[in-house]
Amino acid sequence: MDTVIVQLPERGGRPPDSPAPCPRLLRLGPGDTAEFGRGAPGSPVPVRLYDASVSRCAGLITAAEDYWRLSNFSRRVTYVVENLEGAGEHIKVAPGRLGAPVPFEFSRVVLPSRSTEASFKVFAPQHAYLDGVGPDAPGAADGAADCPDLARGGEQTTNPFALDATAKYFLVLLALCEPRLRNASSGAVPGVSEVLERLRPLESCRDLTRSAANYHIDYLASVKLRLRDDAWSGDGDAMVGGKREELVAFALRFDLVREEHLALLPPKARRADRVEG
Repeated sequence: MDTVIVQLPERGGRPPDSPAPCPRLLRLGPGDTAEFGRGAPGSPVPVRLYDASVSRCAGLITAAEDYWRLSNFSRRVTYVVENLEGAGEHIKVAPGRLGAPVPFEFSRVVLPSRSTEASFKVFAPQHAYLDGVGPDAPGAADGAADCPDLARGGEQTTNPFALDATAKYFLVLLALCEPRLRNASSGAVPGVSEVLERLRPLESCRDLTRSAANYHIDYLASVKLRLRDDAWSGDGDAMVGGKREELVAFALRFDLVREEHLALLPPKARRADRVEG
C-alpha cells in the first residue's frame, strides 16, 4: 500500500495564463526511499529541484507505516516542513539531521534558494485513528477504560478510512453530505460553488479556491476512501458530478460523516422573510 505520495516539482517557465499541467506523483510504500535535489549528469534523483543553489543530492525521504521521515544532507542550511493544513505550523530539519519524523498529513518541504522557492509537497494519507477518537471527533474519549482493545493489549483496531475531522478535505466531504444528513430524502448533492459558499465563513477556509475544493474531492475519492475508478462515468462536469454523488453515498453508507459532525460547519445564514406591500 502507498503510504506516502510526493507531488514532484514543476519546472518553471510556464506562461502565467496557461493551464497547470496534471501533477506528477511519486508513490512510496513503507521502507521506500526517494532522494531529492538537483541531481547530476548520469545520476538523476527521483525528486528533482531546479534551483542552482540546491545541492545535487540535498536529502532523502523515507516512507514509514503512516508517516515519513526527512534527512537533510546539507552541512549548512536548514530545511523547513510546513503543515499545509495549519496556520503557519512547521518544523525545522537542521543540517545533517537524519530521519526526522514528519507528523503532518499535508506537507510542503521548503529549501533555501537564490531565486524562486525550491519546494515540493508530500502527502501521508494513511494517518490512523482509533474509531471515533480522531482529532476533534465528536464524542472522542481518552484512556484504555473507554477503549476495550487498548485494555486487552495487543495491536489496536483502527478505522479503515483514516479521516481527520480537522482537515479541509473532511469539511469538503461534510458540506457535500450536509443536505442528506439534514434530510435523508434529499437527492441534491451540492456543487463545488455551493461547497465554497458554505465553507468560506470558516476562518480555515476563507482562502479555499475552486481548484483546491476539486483537489480535495479527488483526494477523498482516490486516496482516502479508495473508490473504484469505474464508480463514476462520463466526461467533464458529468464525471465530476458522478464522483461527488459516489463520495456522498459511500460516506453516508459507512457513517464516515454523521449528524453530530454538522457542528463543525458554520451556522446557516437565515434568509430574510419576504414582506409584501
